[in-house]
Amino acid sequence: MKEDGNWHPEEGQSGNNSNDDESPDISKWESIIWLSVMTAWISILSEYLVGAIEGASTAWEIPVAFISVILLPLVGNAAEHASAIMFAMKDKLDISLGVAIGSSTQISMFVIPFCVVIGWITGHPMDLNFQLFETAALFLTVVVVAFMLQEGTANYFKGLMLILCYLIVAASFYVHIDSSE
Repeated sequence: MKEDGNWHPEEGQSGNNSNDDESPDISKWESIIWLSVMTAWISILSEYLVGAIEGASTAWEIPVAFISVILLPLVGNAAEHASAIMFAMKDKLDISLGVAIGSSTQISMFVIPFCVVIGWITGHPMDLNFQLFETAALFLTVVVVAFMLQEGTANYFKGLMLILCYLIVAASFYVHIDSSE
């Protein structure tokens, strides 16, 4: 490969000498304050949401497990789902899979252990003692996704299979009766 040494514009040469780096609209401290305010606001709203699950479960006659395992993640991750779909529509499958699989990996490897530690610190124990049904559902979904991603290709049939598997898991959580309730 031959290198052409004239691709960089010379200093002082006429042309576009504008700085490519844009200055931020808000300062570092303003962004930290906004991040803190929005985090507090989301925490308050999340507390109301979690408190409303029991009432919604009773009023709609839907199991709590179905609401917390199927409906909340579906609504809560709508932005990630939309971005994964948009990347897939633009034939950027690697980015689409990175968004979808990366989110699951992040939750399983960081968020759940972090919640266990925070629960231990605050005196609200949260263990990882999943029951047989939840463990089996998680294991089967990991196996199905691994088999679908094994070749590194995608087609409509694989997408349909994954959607049908999701509907089967959702239906099983809907009809499953937890022995601890």
